[in-house]
This record gives sequence, structure tokens and C-alpha cells, in this order.
Amino acid sequence: MSGARRRLAAELRAKGIADEAVLQAIERTPRHLFVPSGVRHRAYEDAPLPIGNGQTISQPFVHARSLQLLELTGTERVLEVGSGSGYQTVLLSHLAREVYSVERIDALARSAADAVHAAGARNVHIECRDGTAGWPEHAPFDAIVVGAGSPEVPRPLMDQLAEGGRLLTPVGDREQQRLVLVRRSGGRFARQDYDPVRFVPLLGVHGWAE
Repeated sequence: MSGARRRLAAELRAKGIADEAVLQAIERTPRHLFVPSGVRHRAYEDAPLPIGNGQTISQPFVHARSLQLLELTGTERVLEVGSGSGYQTVLLSHLAREVYSVERIDALARSAADAVHAAGARNVHIECRDGTAGWPEHAPFDAIVVGAGSPEVPRPLMDQLAEGGRLLTPVGDREQQRLVLVRRSGGRFARQDYDPVRFVPLLGVHGWAE
């Protein structure tokens, strides 16, 4: 499987991912642990895959692009909204000091925790809760990454950003969004829009209604 991970990292490099730390995280993370057995033979394709409960594991390029935009240095406390399969959680564990991950679907939170443990990540905390409200008990966070699309940037997540922190989230309608990067500086928020993307809806009090 290590050869498949190297080939995937090389494919992502060819598609424009230049952050070597992100590419190394891709090489170190066994994606096959995070997909159902029926699609495990496709684990190292650069493609999204179903993981059950109406959810998907994103295309590796989308993960890599998101993590590259966050510009992590290895010292950050990161909040991930939407643990999903746990794959991005483990990528983050290689790129940040500590990872707090929230997932609203209990079955996914439990399976993600098992997969994260199987992958050897030890700096990760996963809890089932409404991700649109963040995890205020552990705020502030140096970086926040959201794995589902919302109609606007959830205000509680902005409030939980540390000074100098970065928040990356898909914003748009239920079918199409853009990656939006919000930076907090001097008590103010600066927003920059990036690539068009398509994520599942971010459900919760500060996202889409179920």
C-alpha cells in the first residue's frame, strides 16, 4: 500500500500541490482504513468515495488543497468540523500539534475514532456534537477546517479563532460552494474566496436545517 500512497502523492504534486508537508502526510496516511471494504480497491484513486450515512470521503486533491491553504506549521491547535471517515483528521494529526474533531453523526464519530486509532494518531480528540457550534470548551483554535458546505460562515467558528487564526470552509448553496478562507487579525476578519467545490450540506443550528 505504501507504493499506492506514493503514487497518489505524486499525482497530487502534478496537479499543483506544492506543500511538501501535506504531500508527506498523504504518503503517511493509509486511506484504505477509512473507506468501506466494498470500495477499498479504489482507496488511492484521486476521487471521492461513499462512506455510508449519506456521507462521502472527499477527493484527496480537495483535502490536500484545503490543507495547503491553511499553511499549517506543526504548532497549531486545529478544530475539524465533520470528522467523516477520519481520514482528514489523520492528515491533520501529521500537520498540527493537536486536533479536535467534531462529527454530528454518532456512528461516524465512533468509526472515525476507531480508524484514527488504527492509523496510529495519538494527538486527536473526537466527539459527537453539532459542528456548526464548534467546540468552545477547547477554543481558541489556530486553524479551523470545515468538511461540509454552509450558506454562510458560521459565526461561532469565527468567534473561536485565535488571533492570527485561519478558518477554511465551503460556502454556497446545497449543490455548489466555494472554499472560503477567513483570517482573524486585530479583532477583524478578512475573507478570501478560492476554488469551486461540492460538499455535503453542513447541518446544524448555524448551518442548514435538517
